[in-house]
Amino acid sequence: MRIRSFDNDKAILYLVATPIGNLNDFSLRAVDILKSVDKIYAEDTRNSITLLKHYNIDTKLESYHEFNQNVKTQQIVDELKAGNKIAIISDAGLPVISDPGYKIVKEAIENEIAVSTIPGANAGISALVSSGLAPKPFTFYGFLESQKTKRREELNELKYLKHTIIFYEAPHRIFDTLSDIKDIFGDRYVVIARELTKQYEEYIRGKISDILKIDSLKGEIVLLVEGYKEEKIDIDPFTKIDELIALGYKPNEAIKEVSRLINVDRKELYKDYIDYKNRKKD
Repeated sequence: MRIRSFDNDKAILYLVATPIGNLNDFSLRAVDILKSVDKIYAEDTRNSITLLKHYNIDTKLESYHEFNQNVKTQQIVDELKAGNKIAIISDAGLPVISDPGYKIVKEAIENEIAVSTIPGANAGISALVSSGLAPKPFTFYGFLESQKTKRREELNELKYLKHTIIFYEAPHRIFDTLSDIKDIFGDRYVVIARELTKQYEEYIRGKISDILKIDSLKGEIVLLVEGYKEEKIDIDPFTKIDELIALGYKPNEAIKEVSRLINVDRKELYKDYIDYKNRKKD
């Protein structure tokens, strides 16, 4: 499927980046696009009105968020099929990235409707380039689960990534999340970027144990965590597996953990461990 984005006679869905804090971080092209489209769908119209008024944009505005997207998606597709030009914006930054938009993008593509991004501010990338952590490769993860058990499960899956990981986190959960990361990843070097582009923008850098000594953190937060640094570990893998099983791990979980720890193929380790157990029986 090949679709040219800019054909004046055809419908198009624009994904327009909005400022993440400073209203001046809005491109002239974004303003022109929002003035020219038939309708704008916003994550929260109450927030978006401030931006639109600032730039004298009076295009018709409707809401499109996680609670109404199942209903509104078909409405937007119908409007696009009728030849309309539609823009999607979120409260801050790019739509789709930890914000609504993915569903309508998929539907538009399936209906062979052009989709084009109007680039601009992004909190994760902005924080990364000023963090001092390795800029590539990196993993953008966004928000972790708010429920502790699920959050720790997610972190266990990310534990051995060797590159920088970017999270978004709410201020009321940041210390719980940092504690969980310290428990699972170890006391890694992290960077907290808060209130980006605003008057009180701040970067906090250091080991998790040091940052946990801070009384409180407010505002929008980007959390960046250094990648796993592989250490040469001289252990008996079979003894380690047995130790983990004794601690309550299931055999498959213990083998998976040790395979990551010593950087060997999990299936090969499983086979070797079974042979080892059979030899012990003999």
